[in-house]
Amino acid sequence: MVSPTRGVLYPARLPEFHRLPPEAAARDLAVWFWIPEWSIEPGRSSRQEIVGYPALNLVVEQGVVTLSGATTRASHRDLRGTGWAVGALLRPAAVAALVDDPAMLVDTEQTVDAPELVEAVSAAMASGEGRRERAVAVFSDWLLRRVGPLDDAARHPNALVEVLMGDDSADTIEEAAMRLAVSTRTLQRLCHRHVGVSPAAMIRRRRLQEAAERLRLDPGIDLSGLAAELGYADHAHLTRDFRNILGMAPRTYRTGSSEQSPDESAQT
Repeated sequence: MVSPTRGVLYPARLPEFHRLPPEAAARDLAVWFWIPEWSIEPGRSSRQEIVGYPALNLVVEQGVVTLSGATTRASHRDLRGTGWAVGALLRPAAVAALVDDPAMLVDTEQTVDAPELVEAVSAAMASGEGRRERAVAVFSDWLLRRVGPLDDAARHPNALVEVLMGDDSADTIEEAAMRLAVSTRTLQRLCHRHVGVSPAAMIRRRRLQEAAERLRLDPGIDLSGLAAELGYADHAHLTRDFRNILGMAPRTYRTGSSEQSPDESAQT
């Protein structure tokens, strides 16, 4: 599993937050489960800013199940009061059982009629110590029943996650297609069918997530060297990506992330 905070722009603002692996039988269906729990004092909020993974998320929260698509920009959410959420970062093999066209969900979400999932996860999260593990277990079980048995053809698109987003990911569409033993045209179709965005967009997102994480962990890092290391054409290319997706320059993000403290996330 990659860094537990990759994709989170300001980890100091996070409430209690966990990423847990799925049950063994559901590893072909979910990359991981993510569970935030929060208790914000009245009159205040905590803004969570995310540059999300190019994938679909199935989320149980406040008595509702939602299916969220991949995003094209950084997003945020203001947490208030007391609550929790249990989300599954879905692998491509799980997508077809939940939505016909994931491209229609890019930058949006839809509700899923699954009262039995809400009931099971809510009961698990109310059960005290070990609640997160129990929530993952019942969520994994629901996914297994919803998706049904997978054959090799159904599992094949899962390789997209490792080839395009893993620690040893491809730097170009051509390299990704070669690793998957498919044509670039087939790779394009697989990404649109199972994720909703292009392989180029997935590669850019992985680069940007890693760039943000590296800047946060090492504020003194040389931007030109970082750009070259991550496969950007030059420093200007990295800066354009930052501005287009995060709405700020790398230097601005570097300064803000290094100065951020937990108390600064509280807003009136």
